[in-house]
Amino acid sequence: MEIRELRKSFGSQEVLHGIDLDIHRGETLVLLGGSGCGKSVLMKHMTGLLQPDSGTVSLEGKLISGSSERELTWARRKIAMMFQSGALFDSLTVGENIAFPLHEAGIKDEAEIERRVGEALEIVKLKGQRAKRPSELSGGMRKRVALARAVVEKPCCVLYDEPHAGLDPVTGDSIDHLIKELEKEHGITNVVITHEIRSVFRIATRVVFLKDGLIYWEGTPEALKETADPELQNFIEGRSEKSAHL
Repeated sequence: MEIRELRKSFGSQEVLHGIDLDIHRGETLVLLGGSGCGKSVLMKHMTGLLQPDSGTVSLEGKLISGSSERELTWARRKIAMMFQSGALFDSLTVGENIAFPLHEAGIKDEAEIERRVGEALEIVKLKGQRAKRPSELSGGMRKRVALARAVVEKPCCVLYDEPHAGLDPVTGDSIDHLIKELEKEHGITNVVITHEIRSVFRIATRVVFLKDGLIYWEGTPEALKETADPELQNFIEGRSEKSAHL
């Protein structure tokens, strides 16, 4: 994916100030930055949920930005998104939730749908949970169902908006393992927004730090760990500027 000179405003507030970013096939890219820096807005441009004021987003050389909803169908089969809340349908079973995008894509063969739902459940280690409702599952299991729904169409890229939100450290670690399995065993590109610094060092191939709607820093997790930049050090350590000077 290529993002060039991406700008986006909401009213008088400019959120993205001209982002240039390449996302490489098969990597796990982690987006970091403080609240309001533009991470989620940037991610929503990657699937065409938002359209830029100027600049371009392209996937495999084909424009996503400026495309109509109908024209975006091909991109949304290649790029799946796992929302922070999971966005599951409470009225549907686990299996029906996972099958939903297949029905939306027009697949009619029920045997094919059953097979692909089963494969997705195996990937997220939820075999045998197909008949349950989301309300019967723990928070971590609901996140895994949301991930199964994201991968059931076999996308080339999955976007995650705060996949660790509301999870305890052990459950968050299991989500990290799934993300890395998708990368290493299935060749899926992952783009992850998170504030869980431990997860950054477990899953990231590359890290991009946003500040004030621009890319402030880009590099490997190893380089991030060793950085002397006070802005990055404060973020990693969870310190405010005031406490950093105490």
